[in-house]
Amino acid sequence: MRTRIAAGSALLLAAALAGCGAEDGAPSGEKPPTKASSSVDCADASFDQAEWMENCAGDSEGAGTGGDGTDGAPPVDETVRVLGEPALTVGDEGVGVLEMTPTSVVFAKESDGNAPAKDVFVVVTVKKRPTTAAPADESSPMGPGGWQWKAPDGQALDEGDGESYNVVLSDFSASGAIQPGSFVWGAEAFDLTAAQAKGGMLVYVDGEGTAHQWKMPEEDSGPHAAEVKKDLSTVG
Repeated sequence: MRTRIAAGSALLLAAALAGCGAEDGAPSGEKPPTKASSSVDCADASFDQAEWMENCAGDSEGAGTGGDGTDGAPPVDETVRVLGEPALTVGDEGVGVLEMTPTSVVFAKESDGNAPAKDVFVVVTVKKRPTTAAPADESSPMGPGGWQWKAPDGQALDEGDGESYNVVLSDFSASGAIQPGSFVWGAEAFDLTAAQAKGGMLVYVDGEGTAHQWKMPEEDSGPHAAEVKKDLSTVG
């Protein structure tokens, strides 16, 4: 009899404990409901940097890469422009918008008496104009941005490499923040082999890390080509 009473008591105790567990939490084997997240398309190109960081930076898919599962290469504006076509770009540190327009390209064997380390200097003149009420500066090569030349084999070469830092054009040397309602002229110079120069692409990575690209002619072209060639040949 005592054995039956003890066994019955044990069963009642187990049932009571099971009932408490059902009231205090989710049933065993079931996951608690998760908080529903808002529907966000992290591939939406209209997102600015702040919106993407708030909604997408924590996504496990592509985390630690370029956000799309790649190896961290900057996103690319898929439009391949040609000389004279403008691109709207984000200013340095995400401030302001700059319209960048490469206008002329020159291939030169020397600049102010200085020879290239490789075969040729390639110099591209660029018109830079803010399109908002905020001053804007071009992105710095010390950060995520700057100018590059992409050779036909895909190699990216930085502006100012080799001996191209010696290329200085008096009328195309603006730097610093550009004020609204104005524009400036700059020049980007590259020291390249003949194979790298022929059929290359000019690339600008803006303040949000987006790469904009222009297909470059294979010979001197543009309205400022003669002026640039004359400036490059002047010594002193």
